[in-house]
Amino acid sequence: MKALLSITIVSLLFLYGCNPAEEVSTETEAAVDQQTLRVSIGLNDRHPQYNGIVRFKELVEEQTDDFEIELYHSGQIAGDRVAVEMLQLGSLDITIPSTSPLINFTPEYGVFDLPFTIPNSEVADELLDGEFGDRMLDLAETQGMVGLAWWENGFRNLTNDERPIESIDDLRGLKVRTMESDIHLDTWQALGANPTPMSMSEVFSALQQGTVDGQENPYPTIHMENFSEVQGYLTETLHTYTPFIFLMDKAVWDKMNVNNRKLFKQLPLKRGKYNRDINRETAEESLLTLEESMNFNRISDEEYIRFQEAVNPVIEKYSDMIGEEIVEDYLSEIQEIESRLNN
Repeated sequence: MKALLSITIVSLLFLYGCNPAEEVSTETEAAVDQQTLRVSIGLNDRHPQYNGIVRFKELVEEQTDDFEIELYHSGQIAGDRVAVEMLQLGSLDITIPSTSPLINFTPEYGVFDLPFTIPNSEVADELLDGEFGDRMLDLAETQGMVGLAWWENGFRNLTNDERPIESIDDLRGLKVRTMESDIHLDTWQALGANPTPMSMSEVFSALQQGTVDGQENPYPTIHMENFSEVQGYLTETLHTYTPFIFLMDKAVWDKMNVNNRKLFKQLPLKRGKYNRDINRETAEESLLTLEESMNFNRISDEEYIRFQEAVNPVIEKYSDMIGEEIVEDYLSEIQEIESRLNN
């Protein structure tokens, strides 16, 4: 009887053109075809960078069924430097770090850490959107990554809980948290401070406990990481312009079809330009908010020149490591852009 029932069911399935084995195979194929991409950033979910990556996720998933994007913020997976290492090992798919952590792998990226070289946002845009920016994106491929676009972190400024910084002399002995970058360390040493490198996730508690006196970051980061709760003084130093670089694991990129490559090239570029606009609006709003609870000042033009002169040896020291040709091209391109914009 059981044998007869089985034969009857199979006969009916074929009669109505339904092959259960084929259906299971199709469903399994669809599940396998959709790839999950993990994206990690070091900043929190209030920062413009996170807003940009959320919109990137939405647009990817609207325009293709091939990928699901998982987002991790606040260094939940890792800080910038470790995230880059994970990308190279294939244990992470996308990260958008500042360029500083890349110096350990590709010294040429250190050119963006050279202090007091990019004077304003207009020059930064022209530099990164032009031939020099494309050249620097291409360098990522030498380390098993693909550089897809430039986003913006912004100009870095100093906070501390000891005193207002009105001259270079006021920096003497100040313990300042910096990114994990030798160029940043030497810059602050040249200015007379005592720099301490640490990851972003450690900074608030270090400030709160007095492990360091101050830190330096763009205005949106200072505001959204709540540093004003543990810092009383804010000084606009504009000492370094920090870009974010949108990086993908090259192994993931290489497996993509032409349409998906086009999509993943276009969206980061478009979101990058949007990110700049939002980041700059947020910087203005953040400064207004920070001024309500912090003592704020700007460095005078005369003092700014003293800062620049103090760090010239740092630029000279790292030219060999970065590559003299890269540094010369970088500085001459900035000079040319400034001249063009001022005419």
